[in-house]
Amino acid sequence: MTADLLLRRKWTLRAHGQQVVFVKRSNEHSHHVLMKAFLWTLYLPQYPDLKVETSIGDRFKPDVVSLPALDPYAEPRFWGEAGQVSVDKIRSLARRYRNTHFAIAKWETSLRPLTEIVAKALAGLDRRAPFDLLCFDGDSPDHFIDDDGQIHVTFADVEWVRFG
Repeated sequence: MTADLLLRRKWTLRAHGQQVVFVKRSNEHSHHVLMKAFLWTLYLPQYPDLKVETSIGDRFKPDVVSLPALDPYAEPRFWGEAGQVSVDKIRSLARRYRNTHFAIAKWETSLRPLTEIVAKALAGLDRRAPFDLLCFDGDSPDHFIDDDGQIHVTFADVEWVRFG
């Protein structure tokens, strides 16, 4: 990925035959936008209707989400978060949306502390969907995004942990 892409505020990225324009807000780090793009790419084969930065009427707004097409009041099928996520938010979401597949992405950090937090948050809950934690290295853009904006990343390329 060229440094020029990181300087732009809108990035048109492609994966699995789909295209999304990712907008980098002035108060947002580039790696936050990249994590959203990588989450979108990784989970798109399983959830082909994934949306980025779409409000679902919850007090929390997912970075990446898949909603049932016919029932706007149903639980999301997938909810992805990029970067900082509080313990309270993890507990609240895991408790309220027990059938929702969650993924939290981190940038250049150990997953160990978050693994312990999520394990405690999920303890005793009757969940029926996975909860994933992923970590992307700082050089991920160079490895996963080609000069044409095509993202090439698989779960084998990243550190990840799955609960459930």
